Amino acid sequence: MSKFDEIRPFYDEEVNDALLSVAKHPMMKALMSFTFPNKDEDFWINEFKNVHSINDFQSRFISQTVLQILDRSSEGLTTSGFDQLDKNTSYLFISNHRDIVLDTSLLNLALLNGGFVMTSSAIGDNLVKRPFLHILAKLNRNFLVQRGVSIREQLNSSKTLSEYIFQLLTQENRSVWMAQREGRTKDGNDATQQGVLKMLAMSAGEQSLTDFFKTLKIVPLSISYEYDPTDALKMPQLMANSRNEVYVKDDNEDFTTMLSGVLGQKKRIHLHAGKVLDNELDNIASQHDNKNKQLQAIAQIIDDSIIYNYKLWPTKYIAYDLLYKTDQFSEHYTEDEKQLFERRLEMRIDSSDEAMKQSFLAMYANPVINKMKQTENTSA
Repeated sequence: MSKFDEIRPFYDEEVNDALLSVAKHPMMKALMSFTFPNKDEDFWINEFKNVHSINDFQSRFISQTVLQILDRSSEGLTTSGFDQLDKNTSYLFISNHRDIVLDTSLLNLALLNGGFVMTSSAIGDNLVKRPFLHILAKLNRNFLVQRGVSIREQLNSSKTLSEYIFQLLTQENRSVWMAQREGRTKDGNDATQQGVLKMLAMSAGEQSLTDFFKTLKIVPLSISYEYDPTDALKMPQLMANSRNEVYVKDDNEDFTTMLSGVLGQKKRIHLHAGKVLDNELDNIASQHDNKNKQLQAIAQIIDDSIIYNYKLWPTKYIAYDLLYKTDQFSEHYTEDEKQLFERRLEMRIDSSDEAMKQSFLAMYANPVINKMKQTENTSA
């Protein structure tokens, strides 16, 4: 028994049995029918018999699923920054987080197409409670972040998670994807939780904090969707938060959100891989002795990179102008694009509810606001 058995994905020798055990599951049938619309069930069941590694499954099947998702619900994926990375090096991609399934799936498609090492990716165990989803996650090289455990268990769970990520990066030469925070960003404000960095630092041992983070080769990843396919679904929680109410998830909410993220219209999508954190960490070490101050500074560098490299689509500028009743950014969009966005707003929420309308617009406008603040701070 490995201490990582509760959280790790399948080993390659376990893949074939696991895959065949769910080959005829209704959800696998739905997934493969979506992926291969012109093939019958016998096709993929026979193909599955020859799958003996996660890489096989991802490159032959899941990459095709993601291509179908892009074809049916987007106007394409563009990438930048990946040409600055080394194909034989493992990286820790710390990413802003908009969509449960797609954020990491799109990154892996970009890595596969570029000839890079695909990632092992963190996923909350609350999202894979259904047995089929648990198996599918492990077939996609997801490792589990344990949610809802006691304070005492949380410490052990975080330590195990930290050690596993460190092993993947330094011993297995496997890149890792992690969200910068627990859960998706609901309001468009992308900010790294220091708790994520503290968890990673549990494996630092005798190394200084900044030297340890250099060994992880952190790449801040900026993911930008022109339309957020789950925008309306985020409204109830945002409204509850604005009223200082406790928000309680519906039992099927995560699953509904997954499906909406996959099938909902996204228009254009852009991924940017930032520069590997290196010299910045040396600067932090020379400026701060206190570990908490260092963690705060590292989180800020990641945030700065994600915000700076975040692609601002016309929808973001439209939302800003509608929110502040201005035409400040009108050169960044056409009248048709504005009308399309306003129609979406009317269809997705009750736009007579002024507070809800403001929250919806702010979700799209906040990346513009954050980039404006960043520019002001830089020039100050």
